[in-house]
Amino acid sequence: MTTASVLTQLGTAAARPWAFLILIGYIALWLVFEHETFDWHGFATMATWTMTLFIQRAEHRDTQALQAKLDELLRASAGAKDELTTIDEKEPEEIERRRKSEDS
Repeated sequence: MTTASVLTQLGTAAARPWAFLILIGYIALWLVFEHETFDWHGFATMATWTMTLFIQRAEHRDTQALQAKLDELLRASAGAKDELTTIDEKEPEEIERRRKSEDS
């Protein structure tokens, strides 16, 4: 498994609802075991992580919706290449290389 693949999976995992549950659990454990260190800096850190998860989830939703629309267009177009329907399973670098080779 490549580093890029791991990062892609982490990004996808951060968009799942259970990522919020993990964050809430982390905050709860922090408050139970180290409540005296949960100051403004700790609050700001947790707020930043929460917003990051919200942003990641929104971006993932938008990307999945766009991919679904594009997949439907590819299926409906008679001249479309079938292999493009699964290109979203490739790593970003592979997709960039493919796009550059098709432009040439």
